[in-house]
Amino acid sequence: MQTKKKLLFFVTEDWYFCSHRLPLGISAKQAGYEVVVVTRVREHGQRIRDAGLRLVPFELERQSANPFQEFACIWRLWQIYRQERPDIVHHVSLKPVLYGSIAARCAGVGKIVNAMAGLGILFSSDSLKTRLLRIPVVAAFRLLLSGTQVRMILQNDDNVRVLTDLGVVQKEQIRLIRGAGVDLAEYMVQPEPPEGVRVLLVGRMLWDKGVGEFVEAARLLRARGFALTFTLIGEPDLANPSAIPLAQLQAWHHEGIIEWLGRREDIAEQYAQSHIACLPSFYGEGVPKSLLEAAACGRPIVTTNTPGCSDVVRDGENGFLVPPKNAIALADAIEKLAQNPRLRAQMGLAGRKRAERDFALNKIVGETLQVYGELACA
Repeated sequence: MQTKKKLLFFVTEDWYFCSHRLPLGISAKQAGYEVVVVTRVREHGQRIRDAGLRLVPFELERQSANPFQEFACIWRLWQIYRQERPDIVHHVSLKPVLYGSIAARCAGVGKIVNAMAGLGILFSSDSLKTRLLRIPVVAAFRLLLSGTQVRMILQNDDNVRVLTDLGVVQKEQIRLIRGAGVDLAEYMVQPEPPEGVRVLLVGRMLWDKGVGEFVEAARLLRARGFALTFTLIGEPDLANPSAIPLAQLQAWHHEGIIEWLGRREDIAEQYAQSHIACLPSFYGEGVPKSLLEAAACGRPIVTTNTPGCSDVVRDGENGFLVPPKNAIALADAIEKLAQNPRLRAQMGLAGRKRAERDFALNKIVGETLQVYGELACA
């Protein structure tokens, strides 16, 4: 009797796994894999267990700079890999890719899937500190990501270009899978609310996500005489140096320039109660999940002309692309949509069709399972 192949996920946070990878884990289990999830457990552990996946709690500090603490982290991870002996490991985001690849190599795990959900601040920032940090990371990646049984999943063409130009990974190792996908049955088109215009930004509360420009656009449009509602949904990511202080979010909220709702689980309903989706990011995105959800809900999108965001929005078709860090251009695009319900409907329909064609969850999951199958048969 053939034993099940074991697939091990290593991600930073349990909420992220549930938000972006849980359907993939469930589908892998249905396809015959034994699925193990290694992650930091906070509020979503039971949801992972209830899905029939085995959970291994693992504390990982994303911003730690203590070398002894980091070495201990890799050591613990190596012990888990040596004990579990997975057939395939799937690492998601920068630190799990780096540390997971070291642990996998040391534990003799040969079949490795490394997924980057965008290149993030390490590759998008030009600060001296970031550029200096990038040098050893790129060197480590060149060493760790090589091999015929290693695959790199990237989400947009720009990320492919950057990593191949740096010599981090060979083109034949790359599989382009555009985002985490969106559940078209959960995120459905609903009629617009009949009164007012609500502009919604869903994401982590980071300056690099363009939250400051979103607030400034709200001020500009209020000064122009438009009574729009600007809503932020998401929490500060305190491990990220770009996190917006809680006091600042509360101050904006109390001032009345925006409403900040914190983290919400009812995102589909929030889009149903909105008219325009917005994400003025300059973060270094993969393919932002919030934009996929907005498109599936039939909402026109205003976002930046940056990699990842421009993979979801075609300018003038299902939304508008504006230059990053430009609150005036952002306000102008929102104003254009706020004044034209017919244009919103046309763009929303185009976005839904795009989501159905390119970003459906079953399509994205199927493409990822194909990567596993490719390695399993190697």
